[in-house]
Amino acid sequence: MGHTELDRDAAHAFFGNPPTGPVVMLNLLRFNEVADYTGHPELAPAEPISGRKAYGVYSEWTIPLLEAAGAAVELLAEAAVSLIGPADEHWDTALLVRYPSAQAFRDMTSSPEYLAGYGHRAAALADSRLIPLVPRS
Repeated sequence: MGHTELDRDAAHAFFGNPPTGPVVMLNLLRFNEVADYTGHPELAPAEPISGRKAYGVYSEWTIPLLEAAGAAVELLAEAAVSLIGPADEHWDTALLVRYPSAQAFRDMTSSPEYLAGYGHRAAALADSRLIPLVPRS
């Protein structure tokens, strides 16, 4: 079973003592072969689509919200083979998103506008990692 939802304990620890300044969110993504809209049937397209395509729908939904939050995609890349790590762990895409602060990330991802389209992300992913990176000054 993959990790696709926020870990409440980790989020509580992170937001309980947030860093000052910008935060870059490292997203490692593995897509479902076919998007699974079981948890969000109201968002399901008429015909099945790939997880990658569902993530594209999520991205189109989210980009204006990122911009409004003062955030920006810094890198979107296809992931290659892992040179260090478990042989069976692979990622399809890596994504870096810079937010002006941890609070900006929290506010955006808890907004009703974001949550209305979140089901596309959930449908898209078989597994993921979300790691906050704090740039050194």
